[in-house]
Amino acid sequence: MDQLLRELAPQVLGFLARRHGQFDLCEDAVQEALLAAATQWPVDGVPANPRGWLITVATRRLTDAFRSESARRRREDNLAAMAGPEELVAPGADVDEMPDTDDTLTLLFLCCHPAVTPASQVALTLRAVGGLTTAEIARAFMVPEATMAPRISRAKKSIKAAGSRFELPPEAEQADRLRVVLQVLYLIFNEGYTASSGEELQRVELTAEAIRLARMLRTALPDDGEVAGLLALMLLTDSRRAARTTADGGLVPLDEQDRSLWDREQIREGADLILHTLQQGTVGPYQLQAAIAAVHAEAPSAAETDWRQIHALYLVLEKYAPNPMVTLNRAIALAQIESPQAGLDLLDTIADDKNISETHRLDAVRAHLYERLGEPVKARDHYLAAARRTTSLPEQRYLQAKADKL
Repeated sequence: MDQLLRELAPQVLGFLARRHGQFDLCEDAVQEALLAAATQWPVDGVPANPRGWLITVATRRLTDAFRSESARRRREDNLAAMAGPEELVAPGADVDEMPDTDDTLTLLFLCCHPAVTPASQVALTLRAVGGLTTAEIARAFMVPEATMAPRISRAKKSIKAAGSRFELPPEAEQADRLRVVLQVLYLIFNEGYTASSGEELQRVELTAEAIRLARMLRTALPDDGEVAGLLALMLLTDSRRAARTTADGGLVPLDEQDRSLWDREQIREGADLILHTLQQGTVGPYQLQAAIAAVHAEAPSAAETDWRQIHALYLVLEKYAPNPMVTLNRAIALAQIESPQAGLDLLDTIADDKNISETHRLDAVRAHLYERLGEPVKARDHYLAAARRTTSLPEQRYLQAKADKL
């Protein structure tokens, strides 16, 4: 039932927003309808036409809002121009009035509007397109619901203040806005794959939702190579999920994972997708990252990983999307094909970049390379520094254990 509600949420919201405008009110009405369904369906059973049921309930909630005293003064002129009386009557629950158009892409573009901050883009996407409640989003990001609710509210107000309408952005803006959409889905996936804080290393509900939304986006834009690349990257990366933690939740690094636990079906799907996409011509950063993930996924063991190919792909990725995280990962590959010292020398080139130097990752990689180089004192110092910087408890315990061992 949860899966059904999440699939229907953007369809119902798209229907209401296209018909009535007022995205913020429509989104609130859909959330109320979803909550009503989550309460009533387990008792009464799923209706024969669940989408029509949700439209009916959401439209009634929306009508109530339009008719309220506070709303009437602000919106009566807009309502008179926007809709006749018959349009404020909900269709029957057995009537499927959904248009043939798929509004998922429009919703994603709207939620990722440049007037909204990145953090709020993520929250609004999860709520409006993913169908998650405010409480679920707050739990996923480990903040109080009282903190998350105003964030979502501010995002909707920012979209309204920007004068946005429920329609795709002009063609000239679509490429830039699509990059933001892909980045938001990537952020959702990464937060689920390696939680930035808390007791759990992974938050499966977020990775699953990111993959689901990426599939929807792929359906809407089947010819876009970067959309396919992002989906392939998620599938290939998520395939390792079962092997990433011990029974007590401890972190297991890539080279120590039991590869028999990797999801071979996800690997096959992701590898086939990126192979097909790369053959189409234009290559982008997500496709290159997916290609790197495919090399890791298809290696029978850590020792048999084709690090030369991985290093070559990172070199290309640095040209397409230069950033310190790419260089950090290339340093790991370089250390494998040349020497740990070569990797450390490359890390020195990004040591002053605050985007990486203020995180735990630079110290963690340095510690690993110093350990391989046979310098346990330096390795221990960097493991401890990395442990102090991370707010993920599984990562913290792993790094502290490495330091203690040395």
